[in-house]
Amino acid sequence: MTSAAPPRPAGRPATLVIDGHVDGGRALLVPRGELVHGCAAALGEALAGLPAGVERVDLDMRDVVFMDTAGLQFLELLRDYGHRWSVPVTARNWTGQPRRILELLGLDATAPLHTAPDPPAPAPVRSAVAAERSERLHVLQEEVEQLRHAIASRPVIDQARGVLMALHSCTPDEAWHILREASQLSNTKLRTVAAAVTAGARVDGPPPPPEVRTALRTALERAGR
Repeated sequence: MTSAAPPRPAGRPATLVIDGHVDGGRALLVPRGELVHGCAAALGEALAGLPAGVERVDLDMRDVVFMDTAGLQFLELLRDYGHRWSVPVTARNWTGQPRRILELLGLDATAPLHTAPDPPAPAPVRSAVAAERSERLHVLQEEVEQLRHAIASRPVIDQARGVLMALHSCTPDEAWHILREASQLSNTKLRTVAAAVTAGARVDGPPPPPEVRTALRTALERAGR
């Protein structure tokens, strides 16, 4: 039994695949990939494929490597399934960035489906709780965006390190420090500096902007290159 989130454009693989099997009355589902847009659809397909008579559903989340706010829809769908069919449902073994997201949201990473709701309280207290949750969501969204930006930037930074290593016979660590120092000296984003280095290495490629070129020269001199 395997289900997958809708495939990404241009032939990129699905972001989430859910494998599973049923042993007696227990269904074990193992999601692999990312809890992003489409993850709830993949879970719905996996749950719909379970045979009648399943007495509990357990999810092993150790192979989920990334989660954004779509992961909350995933958890809500799982919780609703348990309520609808009156069966125990668990989602355990969260690790890495997904576990951090659950903690930011105030959920128990060992049992996020069973985190107790806030107790009844007067209106001012409920407003304070809502404000705290809103702040947590804001932090979550910022962290997710930073991670996405880091993932998108990594290829061009790695290319720029390769260019510096080839042109100046430096080590990977030295190339990284040169790029970072040039970024700081020129007050330019690291990804922008890396893109300028990579573009300038191509045949008839444009040279880096003057401030980046000066910063790179200074960083190379300090590195003894």
